[in-house]
Amino acid sequence: MYYKPNEVSLQQTSFGFFNQQCMEHPENDPQYKGLVVNKGVEKPPSVNPYLKRRVRNNRRSVVDFVDGILSGDRVILSQAVTLVESSLPEHQETAQAIIEQCLPHAGNAIRVGITGVPGAGKSTSIDAFGMHLLEKGHKLAVLAIDPSSERSRGSIMGDKTRMEKLSLEQNAFIRPSPSAGSLGGVARKTRETIVLCEAAGFDYLFVETVGVGQSETAVHSMVDFFLLIQLAGTGDELQGIKRGIMEMADGIVINKADGDNIDKAQMAQRQLRNALHLYPLPESGWTPEVLTYSGYYNLGIEAVWDLIHRYIDFVKANGFFDRKRKEQAKYWMFESINEQLRNGFYRDPEIAALLTELEDQVLNSRKSSFVAAREALELYYGKHR
Repeated sequence: MYYKPNEVSLQQTSFGFFNQQCMEHPENDPQYKGLVVNKGVEKPPSVNPYLKRRVRNNRRSVVDFVDGILSGDRVILSQAVTLVESSLPEHQETAQAIIEQCLPHAGNAIRVGITGVPGAGKSTSIDAFGMHLLEKGHKLAVLAIDPSSERSRGSIMGDKTRMEKLSLEQNAFIRPSPSAGSLGGVARKTRETIVLCEAAGFDYLFVETVGVGQSETAVHSMVDFFLLIQLAGTGDELQGIKRGIMEMADGIVINKADGDNIDKAQMAQRQLRNALHLYPLPESGWTPEVLTYSGYYNLGIEAVWDLIHRYIDFVKANGFFDRKRKEQAKYWMFESINEQLRNGFYRDPEIAALLTELEDQVLNSRKSSFVAAREALELYYGKHR
């Protein structure tokens, strides 16, 4: 049946459908006796109205950064580390000025590098080691290196979530950083971050690598003690005996030595001790030791720290401690030169244009890779003679 507009309005109004409440909830119409639907509450805003907008101070001066770092302000320290990790030229200029002024206040911390295969329990061990230090009144900074994807260049940065106790402590500073494809899984700016953390008053530093287990030269060149975490009962004990990584280790600890795994851990301990006897004595004169412990159950933590302190006392007594730090400073000077040369080469517009042409010629087999590389370098050297 067809209704005119006024007839429709009259008919629907008689049933109450155009009443405001009934438009929202037709169930409230008088024809539905005994049924009432409340209006409900207003939809809350998507943003917390009590949340105060945090205004970032992008105009903080170098003096402000240095004063904040020296006073132990962790917020300012985090902002300074962000500047260090930034690739923007203006950020790098500010970061280097901050580092220069913080350098005289650095160098008083014990730096411990921690590496091991993925799943060895590095983060859990750092949580246990760190709480042991904090209970003794120390301040700890943890520089956790997170692996970056070769495809997306992104990182999860989730190491902090596995350090449940440390992340709640006021005297602990945990900074995850992306590896960004650098050698050994160590972020290129970690060395400079160490200076800032030491200037902020942290007397112990942990540098955790991604655990690639192959080339850890970078982390070894920035720490005082290099700790290798191993596992037992993984099927092939000889897999852990790798000459390169073993020769760099100042101490080896076998994690998860608890429950039914104790016997396997002790067997792995004996095998690693026998393997270390086959290696020449390190330059430090220290014979690396092998211990077992459980980071999850906090078993053997005291023995591990006793090992680290005995090593530090030993190398300070024979002068190797200071000599090693000087060698490390020289190493990173040349590493910085190499990085600047590489960045200058790839950021040159003429070089970038030439590389596109050379890449096409190499892909189409019109020129060998070595000849193409030589032409690009000759152009670059010719411009800077």
